[in-house]
Amino acid sequence: MSRINAGRLMADLRALARFGACGTGVDRVSFSAPDIEARQWLVERMQSAGLQARIDRVGNVAGVTPGASRAVVIGSHTDTVPRGGWLDGAMGVIYGLEIARSRIEQGRAATLGVDVASFQDEEGTYLSCLGSRAFCADLPESELAAARTPGGETVPQAIERAGYGGAVWLRDPARHVAYLEAHIEQGPRLEAAALRLGAVTGIVGIRRFRVICKGQADHAGTTPINLRRDAARSLIGLAHWVHEAIAGLGGPDTVWNVGVMSVLPGAANVVPAEASMVVEFRDTELAVLDRVEAAFRAQIAAADGRGGVVVSAQPIARSTPTLMDPRLVAMIDGVAGALSVPSMRMVSGAGHDAMIVGRVMPAAMLFIPSIGGRSHDIVENTDEADIVLGCEALAGVVERLETVAL
Repeated sequence: MSRINAGRLMADLRALARFGACGTGVDRVSFSAPDIEARQWLVERMQSAGLQARIDRVGNVAGVTPGASRAVVIGSHTDTVPRGGWLDGAMGVIYGLEIARSRIEQGRAATLGVDVASFQDEEGTYLSCLGSRAFCADLPESELAAARTPGGETVPQAIERAGYGGAVWLRDPARHVAYLEAHIEQGPRLEAAALRLGAVTGIVGIRRFRVICKGQADHAGTTPINLRRDAARSLIGLAHWVHEAIAGLGGPDTVWNVGVMSVLPGAANVVPAEASMVVEFRDTELAVLDRVEAAFRAQIAAADGRGGVVVSAQPIARSTPTLMDPRLVAMIDGVAGALSVPSMRMVSGAGHDAMIVGRVMPAAMLFIPSIGGRSHDIVENTDEADIVLGCEALAGVVERLETVAL
């Protein structure tokens, strides 16, 4: 017997995708008109499913199962990046809705309820993971007030424009036994391995730096090479070090990137006076991140002053790795086995609300494949059979939690 209604699940996913529809994807950034409309629609769907639903002060949508003294929180986010995909985040929220609704229909909600969350601004239009941080009481009012878009609108201004009020929905330690989040993988590993389910063991920490090299502008035709203070030459050398050295310094799951580079004044016949880049590296092990950072800082120090170029590195982002609860990870594996579906354990190289919630309560994530590994783009998609399978599997984890105390 199916634990969920597959047709209803897919109908809700497609209905949600109409808010901010953009070709085959969705453009539904936080506090935009489509985002506000989608949250109200979600409240109405939750209420019709038998949940007590509301939008809190920061825009979180909370659907609470009535009559349950213990509950699992299932959720994700319904905001998107500009011209994003229709499943990123939204799928995890609709999984929660369908599992909660099915359990109410089957008379299982009193044993263990499902509280459904659509957290605000996971994508960071104003402040990354704003909603899940508020839910975990990890968002000072001063930081909330200071967060703003590149266009200058603050979160309080957006809240007023949206008409949100009331209290922030907070984690209830006496009620909430675990947090579960399902997501498309957003990468190619499951598809490459021909697997349909992934049990996430941890979400990476991130170290991100802006490297700035300052030299001197001179005529590129008349200044000898050995007398130049070439900022770009220094930067390129450091970029080469990043790509060559971190491979030996990191672990099996370490990834790194040089994603932004600029050269000033940017003329073919002028020796660059200034050059900059943004470097980041990610891993689930704190010791690995510390080791890579120490070597990176040593390389910056060694490059500073060489060739008359001043080199500095400014930290611009830093997050701590979050390990998923091993008992929940084992449950995902167990449910996959019971469904006769091979799975794999894997780390998440992208940030999710689970990395915030997992710091204060047991949490786990389930991945399903992304076609072509694509995400954060309107081409993002996943086979419908995999979407349904993922929801069945997550419902199976909830069933196991009925009799297990974490």
